[in-house]
Amino acid sequence: MSKLIMDRRLFLKSAALIGCSEAAHPLMSSMTFAALPGDNRLVVIILRGAMDGLDVIQPYGDPMLRKLRSKLSLGPQNGAIDLDGFYALHPNLKPLLPLWQAGEMAFAQAVSTPYRDKRSHFDGQDVLEAGTGNDLPVDRRIGGWLNRLLQAIPGAQAETAYSVGVEQMKILSGTAKHLSWAPQASLSLSPQSQMLLEHIYHDDPLFRDAARDAAQIGADNPMIDRAQGPAADAHALGAFAATRLNGESRIAAFSIAGWDTHAAQEAVLGRALDRLSAAILALRDGLGANWRRTTVLAMTEFGRTVRENGSAGTDHGTGGVMLMAGGAIRGGRAYGDWPGLGEGQLYADRDLMPTRDVRAYAGWAMRGLFDTSPDLLEKTIFPGLDLGADPGILA
Repeated sequence: MSKLIMDRRLFLKSAALIGCSEAAHPLMSSMTFAALPGDNRLVVIILRGAMDGLDVIQPYGDPMLRKLRSKLSLGPQNGAIDLDGFYALHPNLKPLLPLWQAGEMAFAQAVSTPYRDKRSHFDGQDVLEAGTGNDLPVDRRIGGWLNRLLQAIPGAQAETAYSVGVEQMKILSGTAKHLSWAPQASLSLSPQSQMLLEHIYHDDPLFRDAARDAAQIGADNPMIDRAQGPAADAHALGAFAATRLNGESRIAAFSIAGWDTHAAQEAVLGRALDRLSAAILALRDGLGANWRRTTVLAMTEFGRTVRENGSAGTDHGTGGVMLMAGGAIRGGRAYGDWPGLGEGQLYADRDLMPTRDVRAYAGWAMRGLFDTSPDLLEKTIFPGLDLGADPGILA
């Protein structure tokens, strides 16, 4: 797998030198795919930067929220959309409201990985994607939990490998083969360039096939080159994932950055939520009938402080929120136990207290989608995890 990817990267770089048109593509993300037997599909979106779950899904029914936040998370009175009389949806997620109403969107509040106290983005994301507990040193958290899932499922295989760019999703790193595509740049080949490449590499199967792959990317995904602006880019990301999931792929993972809101949170978070909405809706639209067999899990490395800071933002915290979407979930509801925001209820007197491991929700999703055994989930895929009771997130 690694040699194939590296050789194709060399091909893509050399192709640019002989006439390929490379359009800058500001998606700060890579995408990974894997093929599995069966029809169920899983999409994992890593939200890099620590999303403020208290602002995205606002617990306005807790009276302490208003005492701890005077400018952020103001609930329905400031444009948020009431969901159930206690929680309200951030206004920038309004495009996803029809999913909630159709039972195709849900969330779990007060979740976290086992990572505690240091609140480093890098370490927190490593723990999130490795799927390990907090008892392993960071340098030993090698391999991702989705890759360990692939290793455990008979019949798992990789599609043809694409790599455009250099970033790799750690969540799918490991010995199991998978497809990898990093859309920092999109590649468009003119008919003349395509013919030239095929002629040059006619007697080299590796580079010849890579040329065809590059042409196929552009042919299958014309929306990539047309994307303009952050939300449009995220839409293209979701649309590309949908095309692969409609084929042989059954697992996709990608990341969306821009969630670190130390200052000007209202504006910064709004832009990030626009991108997330665009990606999820592109997945739904692109998947068509396959949407009903799809589960989307969006998770972040940790939450943010309950109290606002002096810069109209929030700082690194602990408990956060996990968003779920897809036709395969039992949506239109909140999952998890609300810990409260009163005196003695906050973690370290500053953060939302986690009431469940975010890995448990991912584990139960895999249990339902791929019939993964609890023993395998707790000992191999998520070492040290206590799955607990089934929250019933799948329809």
